[in-house]
Formats: sequence, structure tokens, C-alpha cells
Amino acid sequence: MSQVEQAYLEQLRELSNELFRLQSRLQILDAIKWPREEEERFLANKGNVMPAIDQDYYHQRPLGFDADDTKAKLAALKKTIRKRLGVRDPLGKILCRNVEQFYLVVDLLQSRGTVEFGQVSQRLYGSASHKLHGDRHTLKQLGDRLSYLFSLPAARRINRQHPKTVTAADAVDELRHRLNRYFHNDEILVRLSDGIVSDAAVGGDTIKLNSDAMFSEADLNVYEVHEGWVHLGTTLNGRAQPWATWLRGGSPRVTATQEGLAVLLEMLTLSSTPGRARRISDRVTAVHMAENGADFIEVYRHFREQNLSEKDSYRVTQRVFRGGMVTGGACFTKDIAYVRGYVENINFIRAAITAGMPELIPMLFVGKLAIEDIPVLYQAHRQGIVQAPQYLPPMFDDYSGLYAWFGFATGLAGIDLKGVQRHFQHLFRDLPTVDPIAEFVDDTEFDENFS
Repeated sequence: MSQVEQAYLEQLRELSNELFRLQSRLQILDAIKWPREEEERFLANKGNVMPAIDQDYYHQRPLGFDADDTKAKLAALKKTIRKRLGVRDPLGKILCRNVEQFYLVVDLLQSRGTVEFGQVSQRLYGSASHKLHGDRHTLKQLGDRLSYLFSLPAARRINRQHPKTVTAADAVDELRHRLNRYFHNDEILVRLSDGIVSDAAVGGDTIKLNSDAMFSEADLNVYEVHEGWVHLGTTLNGRAQPWATWLRGGSPRVTATQEGLAVLLEMLTLSSTPGRARRISDRVTAVHMAENGADFIEVYRHFREQNLSEKDSYRVTQRVFRGGMVTGGACFTKDIAYVRGYVENINFIRAAITAGMPELIPMLFVGKLAIEDIPVLYQAHRQGIVQAPQYLPPMFDDYSGLYAWFGFATGLAGIDLKGVQRHFQHLFRDLPTVDPIAEFVDDTEFDENFS
């Protein structure tokens, strides 16, 4: 390696480390979280009293960093990146895009509880009214279609086959065992927490489980691949990068790729359930309603009318109104990323296969990245700058099965599926609509809340 090449790599690492240092204090979810007591109060009032969350509430929660100073340092870092790496350097461009995102994150957190919060959130994460890449349909339309499929009577019967019988302590032990077997070179922490609103949360190399929650086997299967294989896996793969160290931490622009990949792993491993899939789909509807002026109670009642439990209806609504205005018109749009990212990851894999470049597929796990970064990162990998991911799910490590799976899917894309479905629906017309087995299953509603 020449002195010039070595100097470039050291500059890249230094600038990447500085970005990671600056972003480390910009904790979005921590800055907009609601107290657990708010859920208890809202449900005790039968959903008739607006949550006591407004701009004053957020003002009482200091950000923990100097906003103006942080923005000045981010702006200076962008100039330094362009000066040292060059305005046309591909990796430098990715670094600058991430810097720009964190500059907006500061604006987002400064505007908590205001209309501007929703506007900045749309710039960072998008809107439910946005169209899918290369398609005429909006995320809202896709979300509606998925919510319908996952709320059919058959889906509800299947959900009842996954009772929550595992205590939080037992869930911690089981999940720790699974993940430490998968992450053979790293120690993964799984612990109980009293301070999280959802049933599970992940940060760094730690997964937290709500000490007050009960879990099903399906929950643990989802956490293993969603939080573990994807979120923890890409964090650890990013930490292992010797030069492109920014890959260990992600800006909002990586959210769709991360969450979509996690949902895709749920599907490929058959870990998900109709209830889990519906929670993800319903989030798009909640974002769309809040963006268009519906207040917290209106969104909550919408999901109650869709036969969601009180707790589920509150939690899907609360996720969307965090940081925004409970009166409507400004919300946290991050939750559209699950559906959008799922579609983008599937189409990326299909495109890589049809282009004859399946070797791009494992690059999804190289760190915290956006799909559009992969061509540049792959070139850097071939140059020895970016390391291959250390931890890969089995189907991505040997992607011959993925090639066959998505090859078939691509080959069938031109078939008139509606006509095929009508043929089989004709065969089903005289069958009973209720599965007799369901008559012997407890009809209790179970909480399907996942992170």
C-alpha cells in the first residue's frame, strides 16, 4: 500500500470517528419517549382524555447537548470531509449525506411538540403519501392492503395459537442462549428493564426486555432474527470495520434498509405471525391519519374499531405521535420505514439477481447503511477498504437458496396472479369459512406489540 493510499484510509477513519462522536449524543427515541404512566392514565380514562403531552412536556426534557454548537461542528465536519477526501470521493459523499442527516436530526429534536417536527420528520423518513420507488402506489395504499390481509378471520384464528406464556426472566435466558450461539465471537447482553415502554428494545450490543411483559415463542423467534441477526449483527459488523467506522452507527437515512431487512428476515425464517405483520402494516395507516390532521384519540379509536385491543391500539398510536402534536398534523413518520424498507430490500435482491450480481446481497449486512450506498461500498470492499460482514444469517452466507427463491419470484412476476387466484377461489367456494380446529382454541386476545 502506498503512502498516499495509507494517508487516505487514515483520513477516512479519522473523519468517520468524528462523525460517530458527534452523533452519539443525538438519541432521537430517548428525546421523544413518553412515560409508561401515560398509557395507564389514558386507558383508565377509556381513551376519552387526550394524553398530557405537549411542547411544554418536551421542554422539560433537556436534550443533553448544545444544539447550536452541535450544528456548527457538523457543518464544519462536512467542509473538512470535502476538503480532505475531495468533493467527488464516493465514500466522502456517503459521509457527507450522513452529516446532513444529523444536522436535520438536531432540527427535529429542537422542534418537538410543534408543526415543524412533522415537517422535518418527513424530510428524514418520508411520508405515508410517498410512492414506492418505480411504482404508482403509495405506502398508504400498500399498508391498507396488508392490514386487510392480516386482519381476516383466518389471521385472527392463527394469532390465538401463539399464547404469551413465557415470563420475562425466562425470555431473557432463552434469547441470551440463542444469540450468544449465533454471535460466537462477541458477548451479547440480554437483560430485563423497567424503563422501556415497548416489550423489547435494542441498543449497541444489548437487548432489553420489559420486565412486566409476558412473551410467546413467536415473540422470541422474532426478537432473535429482527433485533439480533439484523440490528445487533449490523452493529457488530460495522464495529469491525477498520476504516469506514461510521458503519457502526446509522443516521435516519439507513432506517428503511435496517427495518425492512429485519422484517424480511422474519419472513424468510417464518418467524412472524399475522398479528405481528398487522402491527407493522397498521403503523402506515396511523402515520397517514396523523399527517392529515387526525388527533390521538381519533387514531386510537380507528384501531379499536378495527378490533385491536385497547393496549395495541394505544401503542400503535403512541409510536406515531411521539415528538409531534397529539392534536394532529405533526407526527413521527419513522414507522413507514418497515413496509417501505421491506419492499426495497426485496427488490434490491431481485435486481441483484437479474443483473447477475448476487454477490451484492451479503453487503446488506456490512453495517448501518442505506441500500443506495451498496454499489460504492462494494467497490470499496473490492479495494480492501470495507471488510465483508463477519456475521451473516445462513441464507445470506450461502445465498444459493435466496437466488433460487427470488429467481422463481422474478420469473413469476409476469403471470396474471389475479386470474390464478380466481381459479382457486372458485374451488374453495363451498368450503366452510371457520376452521373446526379453532373451536377448541382459547379466544383470549394477546398483545402483539413488538419493537
